[in-house]
Amino acid sequence: MNAQNLFPTRRHLLAVFAATGAVLAAGSALSQEWPGSKTITYVVPYPPGGSTDVLGRSIVQHLAPALGTSVIVDNKPGATGTIGAAFVARAQPDGYTLLGTTVGPQAIAPHLLGKLPYDPIAGFEPVITLGTIPHILVVGTGQPFQSVADLVAAGKAQPGKLAFASGGNGTILQMQAELLQQQTGARYIHVPYKGDTPALQDTLGEQVQFMFAPAAAALPHVQAGKLRALAVTSAQRLPALPQVPTMSEVGLKDFVVEQWHAVFAPAKTPAAVVQRLNGEIAKALKDPAVTALADKLGITLVGGTPQQLGALQRADSAKWAKVIRDGNIKAD
Repeated sequence: MNAQNLFPTRRHLLAVFAATGAVLAAGSALSQEWPGSKTITYVVPYPPGGSTDVLGRSIVQHLAPALGTSVIVDNKPGATGTIGAAFVARAQPDGYTLLGTTVGPQAIAPHLLGKLPYDPIAGFEPVITLGTIPHILVVGTGQPFQSVADLVAAGKAQPGKLAFASGGNGTILQMQAELLQQQTGARYIHVPYKGDTPALQDTLGEQVQFMFAPAAAALPHVQAGKLRALAVTSAQRLPALPQVPTMSEVGLKDFVVEQWHAVFAPAKTPAAVVQRLNGEIAKALKDPAVTALADKLGITLVGGTPQQLGALQRADSAKWAKVIRDGNIKAD
């Protein structure tokens, strides 16, 4: 082989530089021209009225004027959020179809439901984390448990006798109770409901012994003395419940669990579009109306980069894959 052929010629280098310049120029032009007057569809994989839907609509109200085009919300519920996720994964990666979703379809359901028509990581471009929702481990005030230690001791002494509620199989609410069992050796019965609200009602009515409930939903009942809060799943104590310890403080060191809301685009959506979306949504998260709504929903707004969302998704996917595998948890 001729030694000269091992090194690029001047012509080859010029061709490479020209091609690179063309790609950069195309990306720059796209960021300036996108989205034009074409409508953007923001898919919510849940029914209208839930926190994911309400927060998404608030973001859309700010996104539309910022981008100078129409943005519509399209609810595509079903199969624990995976129907809407699959729809977006199949969409053209041109920035006109977005997914406003949660940890469920992107990090839990893929391990619970088996083969899905989309890859939750490779099938999407992370855009931005909207916020997180902490949970509260609650029991009815008629229950004898005064602490997490009491609940764990009872779950060990009477395995399979005490029941916990959740909003359904595969939800983040179930996963937390499964994690509690795996970390402590206690054993409980899972009672899945069709949504968080009926699960909370039966916890209030003491048809079940305990539940990991979204903070916003449980807090009024705790403050009214109808539920007893044993611990919170956030990294820090909640300002509204300063006397309630974190799970870490009661001895469960790897028990920070928060449900996240985030925005994704189909895989291969141009980086310029992703960055523009990230920047505009980040501005929306600072709007007083959005922050007020988030407080009402019990959501801590986050923001951050696409890379940070990607890292969060991968970490949670690995965590819940292990919980599901070790607990031999099956879908309905």
